[in-house]
Amino acid sequence: VFQNPYASLNPRFTIGQTLIEPMTIHAIGRDGADRGLRARAILQRVGLDADAAFAKYPHEFSGGQRQRIAIARCLTLSPEVLVLDEAVSALDVSVQAQVLNLLKDLQDELGLAYVFISHDLAVVRFMADEVLVMKDGAVVERASAAELLAVPKHEYTRRLLAAVPRGWQANP
Repeated sequence: VFQNPYASLNPRFTIGQTLIEPMTIHAIGRDGADRGLRARAILQRVGLDADAAFAKYPHEFSGGQRQRIAIARCLTLSPEVLVLDEAVSALDVSVQAQVLNLLKDLQDELGLAYVFISHDLAVVRFMADEVLVMKDGAVVERASAAELLAVPKHEYTRRLLAAVPRGWQANP
């Protein structure tokens, strides 16, 4: 799931086409009708009205709705792991919270694991069980989210945490 929900969907595909294409490529579903039913069910699962969304184009949706569609597209392949690259950074705070809660719900319901890439430590605190801190492409620290945010061991991690605006707490 990419950072920019406005650029991650093909503007020439309806939402239905966007969801059916990966299933067709990977031979998921018996036929087009079955894939359509699966796509509609996935739209419902991510909190969108499948009947209203299926024939529309990406430009007809808000950023948060587009990010839900991007998540739905990933779910069409029944993955075990999703990679989310700054997936909520382009969304306003209230929509971020909705999408993050959706991701938590999907994780619980489907048993998904996430590789969640983010610079937003509040998002990291909310989403992560384990955190890897990277600097110049190398892992410099690895710990549970609670441990890393409370007692960072690496100097770079300490500098990252020190750069967070005042008022944010690692341990609310």
